[in-house]
Amino acid sequence: MTLLAVTRERRTGETRVAATADAVKRLVALGLIVRVESGAGLTASVIDADYAAAGATVTTGLTSTLS
Repeated sequence: MTLLAVTRERRTGETRVAATADAVKRLVALGLIVRVESGAGLTASVIDADYAAAGATVTTGLTSTLS
């Protein structure tokens, strides 16, 4: 089982996100487990519901995303 964690950007002014909902959907289809920290995509206009719809588990906080 391979886990991919997408965390929110902590650098001020950064608007990129490590994975879009479309990318997450493709990764899940390949068999990866994807966890996305709540709010990770907000600055890139990707909401948590989009990640959940793509098959990711949306988590609260960095620790739960990485564990």
